[in-house]
Amino acid sequence: MRIGLQFAMPAELHALPGGRELTPFETVSGIPFYEVGPDILACAGGVSKVNAAMAAEVFCLKYGVDLILNAGVAGCAGDLPTGSLVVASEFLQHDVDTTAVGDPIGLVSTVNRVFFPTWEPERCVTLLKELGFDAVTGRVATGDWFAVGGSRSEWIRDTFSPLLVEMEGCAIAQVCLRNGVRFVSVKSVSDHLFRENQAEEYFDFGQALENMGRVVLPLAGKLQEEC
Repeated sequence: MRIGLQFAMPAELHALPGGRELTPFETVSGIPFYEVGPDILACAGGVSKVNAAMAAEVFCLKYGVDLILNAGVAGCAGDLPTGSLVVASEFLQHDVDTTAVGDPIGLVSTVNRVFFPTWEPERCVTLLKELGFDAVTGRVATGDWFAVGGSRSEWIRDTFSPLLVEMEGCAIAQVCLRNGVRFVSVKSVSDHLFRENQAEEYFDFGQALENMGRVVLPLAGKLQEEC
């Protein structure tokens, strides 16, 4: 089974053991791709939905992955401690709005859905527990906006009830859905949208990166066994 590990930022990729010493085997559309284990490829595809979708499509069409594991840091709309691990139960895009033509808020045309599934999130939590890591599941909202506290974040929270808010996951989920590829996502809480010190938290997310980096390759190995 071939797995693609998809990160947004190089710092997230570098959080893997030995991540800073990796050398790309190929660069496609400006995205460097790395081999990090037997049948495990990785990339930092870039921040935002378009970058994420491009990298995911390369994984699916060029490298023929059977599963994409998206990992990284994310802002929390609740009170989970910094560094907490969250296995996404489903994704949505909070910045998609065609309500003017009668659609529900968040509906993504062509696939005609608001919520995008992940592969067996509760099973992934169990796999992490078997590896010695605690995690919870929760809904994640994606959009091309770095979420900060205020009326917009309050609207996202009140409309969609996400546990986390970030900028890539649902784009990857959409690509995986259309390509028939399994999708798993694990995020580590880096900051809290409704805390006064959010900016300080975000720019000091070393613990969140460390916690995320420790689990990704072991989980990928477990997923290869399971799938």
